[in-house]
Amino acid sequence: MKELLKKFENKQPEIIFEWSDSESEAEGWVVINSLRGGAAGGGTRMRKGLDRREVESLAKTMEVKFTISGPDIGGAKSGINFDPNDPRKEEVLRRWYKAVMPLLKSYYGTGGDLNIDEIHEVIPITENYGLWHPQEGIVNGHFHATEPEKIRKIGQLRQGVSKVLEDPHYTPNGPKKYKVADMITGFGVAEAVRHYYSIWGGKIKNKRAIIQGWGNVGAAAACFLAVEGVKIVGIIDRDGGLINPAGFTLDEIRELFIKREGNKLIADNMIPFADLNEQIWDVECEIFIPAAASRLVTKYQAERMVKAGLEVISCGANVPFADPEIFFGPIGVWLDEKISLIPDFIANCGMARVFAYLMSDNAVLTDEAIFGDVSKTIADALNLTFDKNSSKTKLGETSLEIALKQLV
Repeated sequence: MKELLKKFENKQPEIIFEWSDSESEAEGWVVINSLRGGAAGGGTRMRKGLDRREVESLAKTMEVKFTISGPDIGGAKSGINFDPNDPRKEEVLRRWYKAVMPLLKSYYGTGGDLNIDEIHEVIPITENYGLWHPQEGIVNGHFHATEPEKIRKIGQLRQGVSKVLEDPHYTPNGPKKYKVADMITGFGVAEAVRHYYSIWGGKIKNKRAIIQGWGNVGAAAACFLAVEGVKIVGIIDRDGGLINPAGFTLDEIRELFIKREGNKLIADNMIPFADLNEQIWDVECEIFIPAAASRLVTKYQAERMVKAGLEVISCGANVPFADPEIFFGPIGVWLDEKISLIPDFIANCGMARVFAYLMSDNAVLTDEAIFGDVSKTIADALNLTFDKNSSKTKLGETSLEIALKQLV
């Protein structure tokens, strides 16, 4: 596995597109790791301090993810180094998408990612420049679709991703309407935990979970876990969070989901971040969902969680551990040997899988069909891992080896 990984990590990306904004300090990169199958896919993220290396590592992660989610294409990623809270954000995004439009027309498909919203930012801006859908490059480059096929596939994409959820099983109750794109990644992260306990053994009900990050992924995963009877005992967000050793009720978790402001946790009894960060890693729990930014979880935090009874991590964030390596650095390896680590390319493949499903010939555009397909995809991947390794450790290594054998 180490040889395969070295080969894959050290291979130069096929295309690197670099951009400097003419009207602000923003800079950006599209990294296309390969044009496997004639196209590549990966979302667009924005954060201050982002660099090309981060984008390259995420493009490689996407390539591995497509071995799980399909289609059989290369991995890519877009990253913009700019403060997402700056009032000039929309103008920067407009100039960015104008610059990358030729790639998006030909062989690159994108979507939302950290601090960039698929429905409210990516789709309206790219539509304005004449793109039918942000995945159009994959429809053209990979599927070589005829005009009628292209119209049908893109029609399914437009309808499916923005579909308002009607089935109460897939949305928290409340006045706001949620779309597939709002809930699907968090759903997949929670389903990975549910499938883990059903495949490797054990009851999910009454297990305790800590959630890191309260954006779409973390908050949705918490809701779906709570439905399964999991007790959410801690939430850590950028400005603080909550601890409740007895666990929050399903209604309380749904309320916290609905009350979010953007991606921020809003609660009356919030513990300030510095105090929370001191305490939360020692709270007894079996499940940990890292669903904030990449490379946040330290070795010290990981050791404390394992000591407090941790059994399984389902990675909602890409590359959640504070290692410089793309896939398996020292923290990831240590955790993989101690507990059950469900890697990001399986756990958070929900959105990538939805895109693949909606581009297929037999897509059914109901909530049940779309969510059921993501659940089955994650179960199939975990069953393959279990067939090769039925022990409760080294799940990450085993899963990665299965993926890399398809790529190297």
